[in-house]
Parts: sequence; C-alpha cells; structure tokens
Amino acid sequence: MRLYGVVAAGGFRRYATYRVATAAGVFTNTVFGFIVAYTYIALWGERPNLGGYDLPEALTYVWLGQALLMTCAMLGGGFEDELMERIRTGDIAIDLYRPVDLQLWWLAGDLGRAAFHLLGRGVIPMVAGGLAFDLALPGSLLVWPAFLLSVVLGVVVSFAVRYLVALCAFWLMDGTGVLNIVWLAGMFFSGMLLPLTLFPGALGEVAQVLPWSALLQVPADIFLGKHTGWALAGAYAFQAGWAVALLAAGRLVQSAATRKVVVQGG
Repeated sequence: MRLYGVVAAGGFRRYATYRVATAAGVFTNTVFGFIVAYTYIALWGERPNLGGYDLPEALTYVWLGQALLMTCAMLGGGFEDELMERIRTGDIAIDLYRPVDLQLWWLAGDLGRAAFHLLGRGVIPMVAGGLAFDLALPGSLLVWPAFLLSVVLGVVVSFAVRYLVALCAFWLMDGTGVLNIVWLAGMFFSGMLLPLTLFPGALGEVAQVLPWSALLQVPADIFLGKHTGWALAGAYAFQAGWAVALLAAGRLVQSAATRKVVVQGG
C-alpha cells in the first residue's frame, strides 16, 4: 500500500506544478460561482425554500459545487484521456507488465489529483462565496470530517465511472465520444446545474439513485446537515455501494479487455 501512497503523492505534485492553470481555474470557478449564485437568488426570491433549501443553503450549495467541480472531475480533466491514449498506442502493455494493480495505480493517482483540486481550486472560491454571501456553514465541527469522507467516496465513484469509460478504448480505439456523453450526464445528474431535489416526478427519483448524485448532491446535503444519524449512514452506504459496484465492473471489463492486448514478438 505504500507504493500507492507514493503514486497518490505524485499525482498531487503533478497537478501542483500547473500554477498558472490553477490560478486561472480558481478565477473561473469564482466568476461562475457568482453568476450561478445571483441566478439562484432570483429563483429563490420567487420561490423560497425551493427543493427543501432556504436561500443561504442554496447559495452554499452553489459554492460547494464550484469547490467539487474539479475535485470530482465532473467535466473530466483526470486520468481518462491519458489512459485512453496509452490503450490506443499500445503502451498499456507496459503498464500490464508492471508488478502493480492497474486499477489501483490509476485510482491512487486520481486521489492525489482530487486532493490537490480540493485544496488548490476549492478553498478560495468557497472563501470568496462566504465573504460575499450569507452561507449556511456547519454549526458543528463534526460535520467537516463527515463531509470530507463523503467527498472521498464521491471521488472514488467518479473514478470508477471514468475508468469504465476509458476501458472502452480497447474496443473503440477512441472513446472521446463516450467520454463526452458521460461528462454531460455527470453535469446534469450530479446536481451541478440544479439540486436534484428540484427535478420533477420520476426524473428526480431516478436522478437521485444514479451514481452521479454521489459526486455533489450527497456531499452537499451532508455539509448542509440534511443527513444525520441513520440517514448519514444511509448516504455513506449509497456512495460506497456505487463505488464497490462500479469498481467491480471495472475489474470485469479490465479482465475482458486485457485479453485483447497483443504484444509483438510474444
């Protein structure tokens, strides 16, 4: 496990080197956060307590979304492009010969990436939002570790989805189209545009049980105190269940995919 810890640390350092890109990302997240926040103010001004949130909770949800956008890679930007390129070029054969687990190797690197984005691109927009608006911050210190655990589970679910998509390159050679579809689904069904509790009827019910809701909706509700006691345990179980199921699916697809790898000369 020490090896995977080193890989995660390497993933953190790798993204920390892109300082200009990080600064630009922080600026973009902050500006977009203000745009969405004022949109929410107008919407909640017409319908207070929409979706079960008052205005401070709705605004907090906005800034949590900006903090977790890159952390949970809702628009991609993680390992998936690199993995698909290695599959396309055949360099994946080298990875398969390494004395490490392929899935855990990429997961460790992605956790390092997520940790950097949470700190590097998540904290400043959240602070900016807190200075500009009346946010519903937790009243108990225990909420913060509960929230961070949910974020970690959300990152694992995000990784598992993107890993499955990246493996499709074994058959398609170029999985960019599939990846773009998954990104769009992630933006919509994670609650990034609007909380899933605002979705009407069956659409809302379905959206809340899809894996993408584990990326933002569940962590945000934990932060806002919507899940406590057994409801909190149920939220964790939901995220962990999707993480295990999707990682297991990734294992099965990986096993089938690697049978397609042919190395010249034997």
